[in-house]
Amino acid sequence: MEYKLSKKYDTDKFMSMIMGPNPIKLCEELLLDCKIPSGARVCDLGSGQGLTSVFMAREYGFTVYACDLWSEPEEHLPFFREMGLDDRHIIPVKADATAMPFGKEYFDAVISVDSYNYFGRDKSYLDDKLLPHVKGGGYVYIAIPGMKKDCHDNLPPELLLSWTPEQMDYMHDVNFWTELVCASKLCDVIEVAEMQSNDEVWADWLRQENEYAVGDRKSMEAGAGKYLNFIKIVLRKKQS
Repeated sequence: MEYKLSKKYDTDKFMSMIMGPNPIKLCEELLLDCKIPSGARVCDLGSGQGLTSVFMAREYGFTVYACDLWSEPEEHLPFFREMGLDDRHIIPVKADATAMPFGKEYFDAVISVDSYNYFGRDKSYLDDKLLPHVKGGGYVYIAIPGMKKDCHDNLPPELLLSWTPEQMDYMHDVNFWTELVCASKLCDVIEVAEMQSNDEVWADWLRQENEYAVGDRKSMEAGAGKYLNFIKIVLRKKQS
């Protein structure tokens, strides 16, 4: 696909801050035909260094709560200010996705890019931990790394050049995620599908020189990408 919005963020500064396959491009594809209105209060769940939060606030007009367990909120404020965003646009919050510090139906929507697979693989997570914080009729948009077909019983050696079997357990196929989200009683499943983004977002990541990108090159240069994909999940909370 053509990443019209992401082109604005294809800078050395932004690329040096990514923590995996290009999250800005993943976010742009995820939000194609977005149903969330401008001005909505949105949780960016697993926001990392806040790149997707900046993208959502600037390009979609959301008020974004940048929620991440491993980041200190004050560390990101100078970056947000540099991007022309203040507390009316982004509110950084240190938060555990399994114990979110927000009230009932606080958010119009939740968006999660390249993180939901770490904490959302329990079938009870949606109904017990996440959806109570989303308004009736609100949306959940998820983009996660996955597999074209689950192969955990016989992992290809290419994958094991960079990742352990335990790390690979965070990645599953469309069928796995479809079954999991369909178990929810509180939401309607709008879409679970393979995304177009894969080769290009990986290429952006593998060009970086941090130790994690360098480590991932071993598998990807050996052809591991043929087993991998990104998966888009769109859910809508039922009206109570």
